[in-house]
Amino acid sequence: MREVREFIFEDIPYRLVRSTRRKRLGLVLVQSGVEVRIPQRCAARYGHEFLQENIQWVRAQLLAANQRAAQTPQYCFEFGEFFPWLGKSLPLKRALYSRETAIAEGAIHLYTRAATPTADQVQGALQRLYQREALALLTEKSQQLASQLDLQFSSVRVRRTRSKWGHCSIYGDLQYNWLVCLAPEAVVDYLVAHEVSHLRHHNHGRDFWQLVQSVCPRFKELRRWLRDNGHRLTV
Repeated sequence: MREVREFIFEDIPYRLVRSTRRKRLGLVLVQSGVEVRIPQRCAARYGHEFLQENIQWVRAQLLAANQRAAQTPQYCFEFGEFFPWLGKSLPLKRALYSRETAIAEGAIHLYTRAATPTADQVQGALQRLYQREALALLTEKSQQLASQLDLQFSSVRVRRTRSKWGHCSIYGDLQYNWLVCLAPEAVVDYLVAHEVSHLRHHNHGRDFWQLVQSVCPRFKELRRWLRDNGHRLTV
């Protein structure tokens, strides 16, 4: 059960969220703004004081979020526009038939049923194409690396996740955020190395990172690139 109330401190609007599941005071940046989360039986004044005590941190986080938002590409989703794939900018061309839908020959070939598709229709079709191509690419790269390391996985899936670029379950299921395929291919290879290495080491201990480095010597640089530029990978 959650109880939500809205307030403003100086020039910053925030929401006070009381929850039965919360044990401690916390500050969280969400898409709608700032939330001060407090336990169910905590007096509201402690939440307000907690925000005020941490107001400089909140301002810094909001500034960083605004800067990331300003760096995020904005698309019109029209044919002739350029979109990223493996770090390259490719033109979006209209395919005459659905079987021609593909990323090939230096372009993104996209088929839509509508004669004059809306931006939403182009975006939806483009995202489905990206997911299909990313699944094929990431499956192939995972198979190659797993074979090289004498490892096996159960499945490969792609999803658009908010907080993780990849995941490896204890059952050997690999999951990737398909948006990573907008990044340079070396970054994709790092992420595959990271998740496939988890098939042997289900932790982030020294042995795990040594295995990652053995197949991806530039992993620190590429991991940093993904951390610093991941917010730019969107369509």
